Amino acid sequence: MSSTREAYGAALTELADKYEFFVFDADLSKATQTVHFAKKYPGRFTDMGIAECNMMGYAAGYAASGAVVFASTFAAFAAGRAYDQIRNSIAYPNLNVKIAATHGGVLIGADGGSHQCVEDLALMRAVPNMTILYPADTTETKKCVEEAIQYKGPVYLRFGRLDSPEIYTGNRVCRAGIGKGTLVNEGQDITIVAVGDLVSRALETARIMEKDGISADVIDMASVKPMDEDLLLESVKKTGCAVTAEDHNVLGGLGGAVSEVLSKKYPVPVEMIGIQDEFGCSGKPEELAEYYGLTSKNIVDAVYKVIKRKEGKS
Repeated sequence: MSSTREAYGAALTELADKYEFFVFDADLSKATQTVHFAKKYPGRFTDMGIAECNMMGYAAGYAASGAVVFASTFAAFAAGRAYDQIRNSIAYPNLNVKIAATHGGVLIGADGGSHQCVEDLALMRAVPNMTILYPADTTETKKCVEEAIQYKGPVYLRFGRLDSPEIYTGNRVCRAGIGKGTLVNEGQDITIVAVGDLVSRALETARIMEKDGISADVIDMASVKPMDEDLLLESVKKTGCAVTAEDHNVLGGLGGAVSEVLSKKYPVPVEMIGIQDEFGCSGKPEELAEYYGLTSKNIVDAVYKVIKRKEGKS
């Protein structure tokens, strides 16, 4: 078991001989795990120092010359500090820059609210031309990184800090890609749509509820934008209700994206698990999961609530 940021660093090194690309970082290569690529391919790596906005500008310049570039830093410094450069220098001209944002959400732990970015998905979703990939484990991370390399256009990849349980083991096949999610558990009563660290918690929720005779479709929606609408709609037409789960503000993130699709194409009751429009704070990851309501128990409670709504009992 390892983190998606570690898987990102490993994927860069593994794919470097297969694809031609450059990697930039902003004085955080040990944390973002690009340090391994830097050691093996120093001629294709540049550390820009603590200058995220400049890094995005340089990445745009390289991409305008035909290169594929990964610009790596924390989510708070990418989507937050360098938003203007991402919007105007990368997305507006539709350049081939891959923004690798590690340490997204509150579950990074003690770094506190200044570094716990809970609004990056909302910011990036609203940027035209931007694609968003948010993998749940190491297998999916490597698949998403390669997908980003092959795709022509800007991509925002969100990675976590903590070790993530492996989702894609045994016979479970990762189908993630741009515009593609994966059904990781099949059921009849509820659709749970999750991303990142919350996918494993959603699967734990499904196991807990099974004891009470409730079966769940669990969707790993790694492609936040564009979303796999076909997979989502196929599931909710069967279950009649949904819960979303994300380490992000419920405003503008996965929950908002799912609700936008369903409100237009197949209205059903939806409950959202996520940050309730507040900043992060310091603490151990599991303490923060409890504080912000990101545990499997919280998802279970949301499932029972939304099923009651479906049945007209609340």
